Amino acid sequence: MLSLIRSSTQTRYRLAPNPGPMSLDGTNSYVISAPESGSVVVVDPGPLDEPHLEEIAGAGRVELVLITHHHRDHTEASARFHELTGAPVRAVDSSHCHNSEPLTDGETILAAGVRIEVLATPGHTADSVCFHLPDDDPQGSVLTGDTILGRGTTVICFPDGRLGPYLESLTRLSLLGAATVLPAHGPVLPSLADVCAGYVDHRRQRLAQIRSALQQLGADATVEQVADSVYDDVDPSVRRAAELSVAAQLDYLRG
Repeated sequence: MLSLIRSSTQTRYRLAPNPGPMSLDGTNSYVISAPESGSVVVVDPGPLDEPHLEEIAGAGRVELVLITHHHRDHTEASARFHELTGAPVRAVDSSHCHNSEPLTDGETILAAGVRIEVLATPGHTADSVCFHLPDDDPQGSVLTGDTILGRGTTVICFPDGRLGPYLESLTRLSLLGAATVLPAHGPVLPSLADVCAGYVDHRRQRLAQIRSALQQLGADATVEQVADSVYDDVDPSVRRAAELSVAAQLDYLRG
């Protein structure tokens, strides 16, 4: 079995066996605990893979399970993991909660000897949240789900996700400064504020490209037409994701 990998003082993770165009190397399922704690908090148990679930369940007594957002590569195993561990599962969306109440923006969770702050960060999806560990490492850390990835940029899953709220979420996260970024896909990154600045610059560049395409194609150009112009070099496997991002950007510009 692949052992859990240390990602910060208060976190470890296991890479789930679900690589793909959208999940990159796979979903990082995180285990949170203070070094001296006998219990753990698990974030995003991931896909329904028994060896993966058994290993993260064996990291310690699972006190609580947290979900960053509703996509299947994060939540498919939630019910089964609840059966295995008996731990309550909390998410923003009540349909993904098990024996618990939904998460609320701004609440502080004390579990496994760790202080966990819940930050609503809609944009990738409407129910996306990040988990701030203010006492982790010298500058703290943030489990960002799919709001920020370890490689590349995230998809705005329009119409559930929207660009306006996403840009506001990046602004909110940037205020956490040099916190370590613990993404659900891809490698750990330093300095959340720097990563957010890069994401905002990328979005501005894409919006400029969209505006230019609309000038050439006409204000009523379709999502497919704009995607052909702006994302003409993307791999077919991520074409649908490109169209979702175009739809989100058109909604933002036309709104």
